[in-house]
Amino acid sequence: MVNMDYFPLILGLLPSCVWLFFFLSEDRKHPEPKKMILLAFLAGAVTTFIVLFAQTFINKLFLIVNIENYSPTSLFVFSFLEETFKFGAVYYIVSKTSEFDEPIDAMIYMVTAALGFAAVENIAAAYKSPLMPLALETTTLRFFGATLLHTLSSGLVGYYWAKSILLSNKKIIILGLVLATSLHAIFNYLIIKYEPIIIPTIFLITFALFILYFFEKLKRK
Repeated sequence: MVNMDYFPLILGLLPSCVWLFFFLSEDRKHPEPKKMILLAFLAGAVTTFIVLFAQTFINKLFLIVNIENYSPTSLFVFSFLEETFKFGAVYYIVSKTSEFDEPIDAMIYMVTAALGFAAVENIAAAYKSPLMPLALETTTLRFFGATLLHTLSSGLVGYYWAKSILLSNKKIIILGLVLATSLHAIFNYLIIKYEPIIIPTIFLITFALFILYFFEKLKRK
């Protein structure tokens, strides 16, 4: 029998595992080595703690200069930190390896790292929920909310990273980071203003359609 203490851990990992299976199945004709997928996932997970430290430090600076929590400025800066650190972790681990040999790999590894990042957040959220029904509800909301958001925003960075490789122009990556950060911040604002119901969901569905289109576009290359 499974120890009940492990259920928050299992619940926290489940959304990331489901989305990871979905995106890896999209690249089944040229799958990435399992070792590299695991490294990218763990890199994203470790990045969560680095980002938390950075956000805590910056939040103290914001208090000094009277920038409020959840203001547009703080939402953008914190989103930028997350997107930049996720990209930095993946770039450091996979960019110089022989397995990084197709443009679509940029999206695959970015999505994988994002799901590692989201897994740590989901596990923390599940452990904070005192009752199992609340933990299940939290996990379900994060499956269609925060986990998918991280996946899509990092997928967008991965797409522009792939474009920078195809066009031999590294500056394109900056555009991808800015766009991903903006969309990330907008979603967080919508969640705060409207709660995770209709408008944030429509936003994510629209975002997802574009990412899937970009994914298919890269597969053809």
